[in-house]
Amino acid sequence: MKKKERKFEKNQMRGFIILLVIAAVCLVCSFMIGSAEKTETVQEVMRDGVLHETGRISLLGLKEVNPAYISSLVVVIALLVFAACVRIFVIPHFQYVPGKFQLLLETWVGFFDNMAKSNSPHRHKFLSVYIFTAGSYIFVGTLFELLGLQCVTTHGTSIALPAPLSDINAAIAMGCLSYGIIMSGGIAGNGLKGIGKTLRDFSLPISMSFRLFGSLLSGLLVTALVYYFIQLSFILPVVVGILFTLLHALIQTYVLTMLTALFYGEVSERHPKKNRAAKQKALAD
Repeated sequence: MKKKERKFEKNQMRGFIILLVIAAVCLVCSFMIGSAEKTETVQEVMRDGVLHETGRISLLGLKEVNPAYISSLVVVIALLVFAACVRIFVIPHFQYVPGKFQLLLETWVGFFDNMAKSNSPHRHKFLSVYIFTAGSYIFVGTLFELLGLQCVTTHGTSIALPAPLSDINAAIAMGCLSYGIIMSGGIAGNGLKGIGKTLRDFSLPISMSFRLFGSLLSGLLVTALVYYFIQLSFILPVVVGILFTLLHALIQTYVLTMLTALFYGEVSERHPKKNRAAKQKALAD
């Protein structure tokens, strides 16, 4: 047993040394290669990453759109096809003792269902459906940029499709939609008073939108900056791109769904009216 452990430790050490050697060789080669001539400055690259003024894509020849819009269409279609396949081929064959894929699905659905129940125990059915949908879209949409799918811009250059919510318009739409869902819960629970409760937090859609946009955009800009300099485009993008994207996907999915569930439960909660005698007694005490 001890011999096997020692052999395993030696193999681990050899693998670690090999990785260090490869990283060192790549780093030395990157500095020997030097920087290629750039057609754009780093300021122009980062500005276009925010505004998409030059890197636009033609939508079926009808209109020029931001790359993030194309990403959103791809993500939505992929999610709908996946959901249809799961409903037709997987769910009818669910077993009492779940397999790995069934367990993964039940864990993902149960996470958002428990979040809705804990934050809005009185009214949570529609809320659980919405935060499950929004959370899945944010998570998958954020991880989508890791695929590095290429499209040709209207200027004839190639561009990798970014995360859908890295566009300010998509982030604002998600924030306003979540705010509308919160307001609908207030109306369903307290009628017109629910609107007043929701409007008190008028800055909520702005904060939700820009928190989502800022987080995803920061990862996009850091990755663009890393790839802009050839000396940094070895080894480092693996750490920056993958880790940043995974962290943003998990954090932003949790933050937006939690805020939506929390405020939905607050504005939809019904407070029983006290009669006049009870109020007078409370004042007397």
